Amino acid sequence: MHIKLRSWLRHSHAYSRPQNVMEMAPQQVDTTISPSATGPALALAKQHSADHPLKLYAGWFCPFVQRAWITLQEKEIDYRYIEINPYHKSPEFLALNPRGLIPTLVLPPGEEGKQRVLYESVIVCEYLDEQYNSGTKLLPWDPYERARARLWVNFVEKKLVAGWYRFMQHTPDKPYSLEGVRKEFLENLKTFVREMDEEGEGWFSEGGFGLVDVSFLPWAGRLWLIDHYKEGGVGIPKREEREGLEEGERKVWERWERWYEAVMGRETVRGTWSEREEYIGVYKRYAEDQTGSEVGKATREGRALP
Repeated sequence: MHIKLRSWLRHSHAYSRPQNVMEMAPQQVDTTISPSATGPALALAKQHSADHPLKLYAGWFCPFVQRAWITLQEKEIDYRYIEINPYHKSPEFLALNPRGLIPTLVLPPGEEGKQRVLYESVIVCEYLDEQYNSGTKLLPWDPYERARARLWVNFVEKKLVAGWYRFMQHTPDKPYSLEGVRKEFLENLKTFVREMDEEGEGWFSEGGFGLVDVSFLPWAGRLWLIDHYKEGGVGIPKREEREGLEEGERKVWERWERWYEAVMGRETVRGTWSEREEYIGVYKRYAEDQTGSEVGKATREGRALP
């Protein structure tokens, strides 16, 4: 899946190219993305391939999709999984979601058969949690705890997710240094970890696995891609490197490890991952800052994530 940039440019449909390149080649379907999930995620997608009034339009490689997919599994909801290539949006899909974003959730028809559609991953997750009483309750019932959870989901979105893309899309021509973006990301990660419940099974909140965990774990599970593509990697100290740290710093990374192992070991999470090597080719375009995704373009332009 290691793809030469020149070859990728010939096939990319959604890549945001310089003007002279856009004039040279017509936009085409991005053929470098595997058309379906692999591994556990493929097995799960096949389990939910039958027609159903609740439909998840998804891309197997997308972390925003993974949030919604995990939520569907946690809530024990039946649904149909529909794989699309978001770099080649069909007119039928754009009729459902003119913004062309995934995940897109199509709900059972409302009154008088009116079509109902939701998108934006956190909104989709909150809707599913509030609409369905089955499975795991992801947002607390207590108003304060619910507000606090939303506060930290917002932190994840603005600091950790945005920082992940800023880190991954760093190139030598950027006005900020790789070391600078690494330091900023690690400081935000430590802020997040310090707010975690010290007791319990490892989840962010003492109430159990919840929306705060769901909101960040897709990117936590992709940190290895930064290690793969960026010199020096993420910079999280390994176990053997923690002995020389101050006690407070050491405890932060021990708590991080406990959270990471807990969320990544959860059955509903394991089932939504494709084979690791498949992600390498997809994220190569992010590592070279050549992606045409809306998230990638927003990061490149210094805008908030879409």
